Amino acid sequence: MQKQVATLQTRKPLFGQLVIGPPGSGKTSYCSRMKTFLGKLEREVTVVNLDPANDNMEYESAIDIMQLVTVQDVMEQFGLGPNGALIYCMEFLEANFGWLLEQLKASSCKYFIFDCPGQVELYTHHNAMRNIFEKLDQLGYRLCTVHLVESHHCSEPHKFISTLLLSLHTMLQMGLPHVNVLSKADLLKEYESKLAFNVEYYTEVLDLNYLLECIEHSSIGGINRTKYKKLDAAIVSMVEDYGLVSFHLLDSNKDESLLRLKNAVDKANGYVYGAGEEQNVNTLLACAVGAETQTERMERDVDPYRS
Repeated sequence: MQKQVATLQTRKPLFGQLVIGPPGSGKTSYCSRMKTFLGKLEREVTVVNLDPANDNMEYESAIDIMQLVTVQDVMEQFGLGPNGALIYCMEFLEANFGWLLEQLKASSCKYFIFDCPGQVELYTHHNAMRNIFEKLDQLGYRLCTVHLVESHHCSEPHKFISTLLLSLHTMLQMGLPHVNVLSKADLLKEYESKLAFNVEYYTEVLDLNYLLECIEHSSIGGINRTKYKKLDAAIVSMVEDYGLVSFHLLDSNKDESLLRLKNAVDKANGYVYGAGEEQNVNTLLACAVGAETQTERMERDVDPYRS
């Protein structure tokens, strides 16, 4: 391991996005469109498929875990269900980490986008993915977790609280620079009438006591939420005490939205500081310290989704 670290330290810095999130959050579409977008900026990118059940890739994967192991093969060989087979595949990848490392070292690119599986327990309870990423981090890969969650969860207070808890748990479990994303923001207009507050409330995760007031007398699936008032308050208090969770809006069909998210990710994984790309000093400082005003950010992120 020490020899590998020494070898990588002599090379140019290596960077990566670890794209995670629940099924249907748009991870694969994001990987494809971000790769295309970064290509327009003349940044060479290698997309790595780490989902052994990904049969609908929208991109050309230079590195694919399905060349090593697939969920279907594991299910047939060991009689496991989809979730058990997926966990087995991730443990198998961890045990064969050398295979992944050799694939990465063979790439001429210095920037990687990892398309990861969607089962959330892999990032909240199980250790295989965390251990794999930790090894890469120790070997000099400067990584950032990009956690996608569908923006429609903002339309129902209890779903948003669940999203907050999931995001916080994932951040603590993974232990890496982290960017939370409300994906499919182009659909927010459809849910605008259901939003209790403006979009900034959800992206900045403002005073959550207002959210508790919204759900205090609501009935979800026939269950009166007043019974769970203390539980809801405890969850909200924990999220606020950590003060870690906030979100970026993403419409992956718009270059402007991809650009803003790229800037946030570049700041998180250090690409903006150490990639060796020629950059305007003012642009560098603006990205580094968040010089864009709140008003400018709201005009860019929110207005496109309002009528």
